[in-house]
Amino acid sequence: MLASVMTAAVLSGLLGLWAAWYALRGRPVLFKQLVGAAVVELALAVQLVLALVATAAGERPSEPWTFWGYLVTALFLLPVAAVWAMADRTRTSSLAMLVVCVAIIAMQARIWQVWTA
Repeated sequence: MLASVMTAAVLSGLLGLWAAWYALRGRPVLFKQLVGAAVVELALAVQLVLALVATAAGERPSEPWTFWGYLVTALFLLPVAAVWAMADRTRTSSLAMLVVCVAIIAMQARIWQVWTA
């Protein structure tokens, strides 16, 4: 589980830095950044599958509702940011992508805490 948490957090951090750079320059999200968001989303989907497999194998997080809530919510954030980025072609879309990336990093930290507690 640690590998999937670290992968998702690092990829989200890199996408967040990219979005921050564009926000500082006053530019909207590019299509290439949305492809990067899709890569992060794929990492989150793999994490969900690994969590399902681990749970089926008998491992349990200390707080299941919290764990699954963070995991499922993290899956929905990037698609919302992508829709925002396509609808709002201003600097605000880059800021929204940055906020979502930071939120995903925080959620990954919490997912790891709940899984290992």
